[in-house]
Amino acid sequence: MANTANLNGVLEALPAIQKLHGAKKTRKRLAFTSFLCKKEEFQEQSLQTTRRVALGLSSIALFGNSGIGNSLAEDNGFWLTSPIPEPLIYNKIANEETGTRSFLQQGIFIANIDTKSRAFRIKKYAFDLLALGDMIGQDAWNYIRKYLRLKSTFMYYDFDNLISAAPVKDKQPLTDLANKLFDSVEKLEDAVKKQNLPQTQSCYQDTTAILEEVMNRMA
Repeated sequence: MANTANLNGVLEALPAIQKLHGAKKTRKRLAFTSFLCKKEEFQEQSLQTTRRVALGLSSIALFGNSGIGNSLAEDNGFWLTSPIPEPLIYNKIANEETGTRSFLQQGIFIANIDTKSRAFRIKKYAFDLLALGDMIGQDAWNYIRKYLRLKSTFMYYDFDNLISAAPVKDKQPLTDLANKLFDSVEKLEDAVKKQNLPQTQSCYQDTTAILEEVMNRMA
């Protein structure tokens, strides 16, 4: 009886041993598959790295000795190799009392585009500012002020460039138009800053008429 009991115990243990042995094989198969995947990923990453290095060396070969890369970066007007420069004003369009304009945004890079493109941008930004009327009175004071300052800053420096490049007979009319616009924008910006709704609406109506005049002048 004892021998029979021992034999039965061994027979009962055999399936468990086979299952365990099968599990080990499965784990080995999974580990091997995982190793192959990792190996393929490593080879792919290595290939990508090699391509990047090759492209980098090609760029150095093309531009490193000739100085073409540096000249393109420095001369195209769209790429800065130094801190953002502070634009200068060469015409009398600043506020005579303060020597500047209250709406000017600092630290804005303005690309050195041609005069015709600046005239087009002035017209476009004047059109954009006409849309501010829909937001006045909707508790969007901060957005209105930021948008007004950003667009007006570009128009300010574009007007200065435009006046400098204009024929002598057109310089004074453009200067007068610019001062009329920016005087009005300063009043509007101050009203928006104070969140004074009646004053903002009144200043905006005055500014709207000038913006339309600017758009006609830039057509």
